[in-house]
Amino acid sequence: MAGVRLVIAFSSLFLAAAAVYAGDDSKSSSAPPPTEAKPVIDMFHGTKVLDNYRWLENGNSPETQKWVEQEMSYTRGMLDRLSGRGVLHKRLTELLSIGSVTQPVIAGRHYFYTRREGMQNQPILYVREGLNSPDRPLVDANQLAADGTIALDWFQPSENGKYVAYGTSPSGSEMSTLHIIETKTGTVLPDTIERTRAASIAWTLDNTGFYYTRYPKKGDVPAGQEMYNRHVFYHELGDDPNDDDKLIFGEGRDAEDWPSVNLSNDGRWLLINVSQGWTRSELFLMDVKKGTPPTRITTGKNFLYGGEVYNDKLYVTTNEDAPRYRVFVADAGNYDREAWKELIPQADAVLQGTAVFGGKLFAQYEQNASSQLRIFDLDGKKLNDLPLPAIGTVFGSGGRWDRDEIFYGFQSFTFAPSIYRYDLKGGSTSLWTKVDAPSIDPAAFEVNQEWFKSKDGTRVPVFVVHKKGIQKNGKNPTLLTAYGGFNVSLTPSFSRTAYLWMEHGGVFAVANLRGGAEFGEDWHRAGMLDKKQNVFDDMIAAAEYLIAEKYTEKNHLAIQGGSNGGLLMGAMMTQRPDLFRAVVCQVPLLDMLHYQDFQIAKLWIPEYGTSENAEQFKWLYAYSPYHHVKAGTEYPAILFMTADTDTRVDPMHAKKMAALMQAEAKNGASHTRPILLRIESKAGHGAGKPVAKQIEEFTDVYSFLFWQLGVRP
Repeated sequence: MAGVRLVIAFSSLFLAAAAVYAGDDSKSSSAPPPTEAKPVIDMFHGTKVLDNYRWLENGNSPETQKWVEQEMSYTRGMLDRLSGRGVLHKRLTELLSIGSVTQPVIAGRHYFYTRREGMQNQPILYVREGLNSPDRPLVDANQLAADGTIALDWFQPSENGKYVAYGTSPSGSEMSTLHIIETKTGTVLPDTIERTRAASIAWTLDNTGFYYTRYPKKGDVPAGQEMYNRHVFYHELGDDPNDDDKLIFGEGRDAEDWPSVNLSNDGRWLLINVSQGWTRSELFLMDVKKGTPPTRITTGKNFLYGGEVYNDKLYVTTNEDAPRYRVFVADAGNYDREAWKELIPQADAVLQGTAVFGGKLFAQYEQNASSQLRIFDLDGKKLNDLPLPAIGTVFGSGGRWDRDEIFYGFQSFTFAPSIYRYDLKGGSTSLWTKVDAPSIDPAAFEVNQEWFKSKDGTRVPVFVVHKKGIQKNGKNPTLLTAYGGFNVSLTPSFSRTAYLWMEHGGVFAVANLRGGAEFGEDWHRAGMLDKKQNVFDDMIAAAEYLIAEKYTEKNHLAIQGGSNGGLLMGAMMTQRPDLFRAVVCQVPLLDMLHYQDFQIAKLWIPEYGTSENAEQFKWLYAYSPYHHVKAGTEYPAILFMTADTDTRVDPMHAKKMAALMQAEAKNGASHTRPILLRIESKAGHGAGKPVAKQIEEFTDVYSFLFWQLGVRP
């Protein structure tokens, strides 16, 4: 769809245009509500640190709730008056009605997958009995809550597909409750298990039970520890999970350990993968047939391990002494690390994972932030590369050890999510299903991967997407996003809302900063712990590159990021407030001296460090955004966004930062460059957010960005 691009030729006209877009009442808008400062002094290893807004950490206090109401009133007063919101809302409704689909999970003759269409708030779990049979809805979370705020978190069918275990949670909390449904009849069994967040499930071959992970209930562990202590249990269908389920693994281990389970194709070997942060994991193997306890089979070194057991052979994918990963094989019953044999050596591309499908090793790689697929035999000989339709991202794959078919999902910036089926016998690829996007013309846009140098000379890539024929006049409205952490790659994805931006002449840029997984473990470790500043330097360099290349300039440049990317936004606004016109800072970490005390954040200590450690305190205090707000400084316009039931990043970060900046920033009460706080109700970190809420949220985001960058809808 054609859009209108507004190019402002002179910076002197920029604010005038923004004021017109804001509406006639911009000068009469109320100021942000005053926030009482209640000084608290912390002592960190001999350093005194002041916190005026500690009281906002208590989200349940009437005083905090009253303050939140006042902030929401102020934010709505600023955003709701912006002209053009109806146009944006209409187009976002069209774009977000473009659905989603996942690759099927094969179980017996069944194919299970999720699909969301049109204005459905949540994806529906479908089953297809046979490759070309009609689909049948099995679990529809849209029927569980009128407002769409109960989400289907995950699902795992039994070995032959007779049953499916699945998890649901309310209000984006991700605090799953496990249910079991019989596939043939749609009958939900009475077995219900609470506290199964992000559960890992491994069914026994006879469908009578499964190994699974769950968390303790309140009272079983000290207060606050129920968010940790994830253990492995075994559940027999019909048993009471609280009284009868057997504890398999986890007792006596670190509370922050994160185990997951996988059962071998013959049902004999239970492989337990224990993540300990994002740089270290351990493998344990349990001989179910003999009933022996889980035995550690890795070296205990600071590396990552993953794998599976097939026909009594253990296949391990690891970055042990290979930052781009390699594959080993060993006899399952041999626990001697020296018996491992290298099967697939490290390559130029980063190996992301392997699986045995159809008696072959299916391997997914990533090179320059784009996916590659390869097939090997079980002796490590490469057989062929699987063709992909374009440069882009494989977002999921599925198959079975005894089936000659592989399914994988593919998407890119201009390629809607599609599911492909690969025939291992014939070597042919066919489209299984896809997402329709009739309101988008991919041919109207172009994608380029460009490279820039960071502060220390490191070459960093950035994807730049925009309408064809755009002029590099230095005035294009530009939205830059990045993440930079936790071994996560930002690869080409089909961003529905980005099309709204690009249709109006905007440039959409995605930078692959250090801290991610794009170039292996070395790239990850170069952006964590004491090297976190590298991530911020990379982001600054990305912004400066876009300006130097005449895509944009400071008054037409906005940035957006969430979670760890929200921390990135906090660092950008405090380290380089002069470089950006607007910042959208979503579900952010901002107080890095106290972050580990809230929700599940102790899990992130291996990535960030903790202020409880004297040396790590120095790293954190050096960049913690909340502690680097300078009174009297003019900052970009900022939209802080959080949610009241976020169980990952506590909303206290955004609340405290908004209060501090409104009080101390030069533009804290500005009508043209405001600092706003948006708190979503009945929503969490982002997973499971209903489409209706997404439309309202993005209407606010783009109304704010269009206003600040002078773009008229």
